Amino acid sequence: MPAQLLDGSATAAAIRTEVAEGVAALRASAGVTPALANVMGESDPASRSYARSIQRAAERAGMGFRQVTLPPDIVDDDLRAILRDLGDDPKIHGVIVQAPLPKPLTQAAVFDALDPRKDVDGITPVSAGRLALNQPGFVPSTPAGGMELLRRFGLSVAGLKATVVGRSPVVGKPMALLLLNANATVTVCHTSTSEGDLREACRRADVLCAAVGRQPGFITQEMIKPGAIVIDFGTIPGPDGKLRGDIDFEGASAVAAWITPVPGGTGPMTAAMLLRQTLEAAQALAA
Repeated sequence: MPAQLLDGSATAAAIRTEVAEGVAALRASAGVTPALANVMGESDPASRSYARSIQRAAERAGMGFRQVTLPPDIVDDDLRAILRDLGDDPKIHGVIVQAPLPKPLTQAAVFDALDPRKDVDGITPVSAGRLALNQPGFVPSTPAGGMELLRRFGLSVAGLKATVVGRSPVVGKPMALLLLNANATVTVCHTSTSEGDLREACRRADVLCAAVGRQPGFITQEMIKPGAIVIDFGTIPGPDGKLRGDIDFEGASAVAAWITPVPGGTGPMTAAMLLRQTLEAAQALAA
């Protein structure tokens, strides 16, 4: 029996509706319109595309949106000043800083100056520490979206073996912690994991999460346990220009019980969770 789809497009649409209702309620009760600021360099096409999609989603939900484009000659002290100004601005409730940062800017400057109360993509050390300690806080929106898909489809990971392929600070590591906090037994594989160990770890996983970005279909059917839940965070352009995932979708669908499609899986959930966390930040700041 083919795997059932974890439909991120439909789930994200439902979350956006819920966020819009929350925005309207906050505006009516406190006179506050949640607003998100997006900080990015000017030269990265992928960042510009993502910014446009976030802006459209925010505006449809009734949120404010501010685009902050960094000039090419900026240095760390300038970036810190921009982030501190956004932190002090009562009309801004969430701030995201898109990677890659233009050189010579460093991520350390972001960590220094981004207000944790407005860190709606969960990238600061405060947010990371709260996640590691299983305390309430903001979580990187992509893995948060993966976990929300599991929740919305009624899939508990408690007591299951989970394997996360990838250890980036914005997807792989936080996804592993989220699964651990949900009482899964978690293995993390990465670029230094041997091929044999990688295959074994994937094959025994009841929940397999791929965040590699190396090549389309990197994880193949024979690496997937029959009946597994498969979450694909990969978005890689294929030879035809269409997006592909880290996992061979057709092969995996033949053996998995549940699977996210690419596109239409974890991708739409990222923006939806970002909006939801912006609403939560506005609610907390207005309290």
